[in-house]
Amino acid sequence: MYVCLCKGITQQQIQQAVENGDSYAQIRQKMGVGTDCGCCGQSAKQMIREHSNKMPVCEFAEAS
Repeated sequence: MYVCLCKGITQQQIQQAVENGDSYAQIRQKMGVGTDCGCCGQSAKQMIREHSNKMPVCEFAEAS
């Protein structure tokens, strides 16, 4: 599914970026999500939150 029609960014691309540790700001900078018409910004943020919550917690993050 396309999230950003202006830049042609898909849900899968955003999910992959989240899995690689990118924040919304990094995804916006690298992919341009939310930088043209801005319609996809809130959808992308929600998608990032939902996907981040599904990812397993890193055991090293809990130790710090």
